[in-house]
Amino acid sequence: MPISRRAALKQATAVTAGMTVVGLTGSPAFAATPLPAPSSPAPPAPIDISEALRRHRAEQERVHTGKPSLNGWEMEKVADDAGSVWTCPVPGTPLRGVRLRLGDVEAVLVHVIRRFHYEVDELRAGDVIGWRHPSEIREGFAESNQASGTAVQIRPGFYPSGARGGFFPNQLTVVRDILVDCAGVVRWGGDDTVPDESLFYIATKPGDERLVRVAGGLRRRTAVPGQGAGSGPDPFRPERREAAERLARRQS
Repeated sequence: MPISRRAALKQATAVTAGMTVVGLTGSPAFAATPLPAPSSPAPPAPIDISEALRRHRAEQERVHTGKPSLNGWEMEKVADDAGSVWTCPVPGTPLRGVRLRLGDVEAVLVHVIRRFHYEVDELRAGDVIGWRHPSEIREGFAESNQASGTAVQIRPGFYPSGARGGFFPNQLTVVRDILVDCAGVVRWGGDDTVPDESLFYIATKPGDERLVRVAGGLRRRTAVPGQGAGSGPDPFRPERREAAERLARRQS
C-alpha cells in the first residue's frame, strides 16, 4: 500500500530526530564531559592557642591589679570596660549612675544610696563617688575598697575624712538603721579608727554567703511596689534602735 506524502514526511522527521539524539549522546565530546563534583567546605583555619592566651593575659593585666582592697576584693584598673566594675543606675535619684562591682555588691550599695537619698538628705548629680582608680586611694585604708568597686562615698565634701559629727542626731539614727537593713554586710566609715563619714563599704569577703542572702532579700523587696528602699520599718522604733546599737557595738 503506497504511503502518503504527509506520512512519509512525519516518519523521516522522527528518524532524523532520533539520529540526532543518538549522535549527541554517543559522541566522544559528550561522553568525556564529567559532571561537576559537589563543592565541599574549606577546612577550618587552625586555632592559634598561644596567641589567644597572649591576648587573654594582656587583657587581664590591663584590668586586674592582683591586689585586694582592705575588705579582700580585688582592685581593678578600669571601669566600664572588661572588668567587674560598671556604671550602675540608682533608680529614684537624680544620679546619672555610680560605678560599682556588678552583682550582689551593686544590689546592696544601690539600696544604701537610695535610702540615704529618701531618708537622710536629698542627693544631687555628682554627690556619690563609687569606683576610683587604685592610684587615687591609700592602700590599707577603708577608701581602698572604692578601687575594688565595693564602696561609695556619699557627699565626701560634706563629711571630710578624719572628722566626726557631720550628721544631725535624726540623720545618724537613719544611717544606723540602713546598716541594720543590710544585716551587717555594710560598714560605715564613721565607725573606723580614722573616720570617713561619707564612706559606706562592703564588710564581707568575696564568696561570703551573708552578702548573697542580703542582696537576694533586697532584690525581692525592690521587685514589689512599695517594699523597696524608703518603705521599711520606722528607724525610730525602739526595737530598730536597739538593733542598730547592737550592730554598732559588734562592728566597732
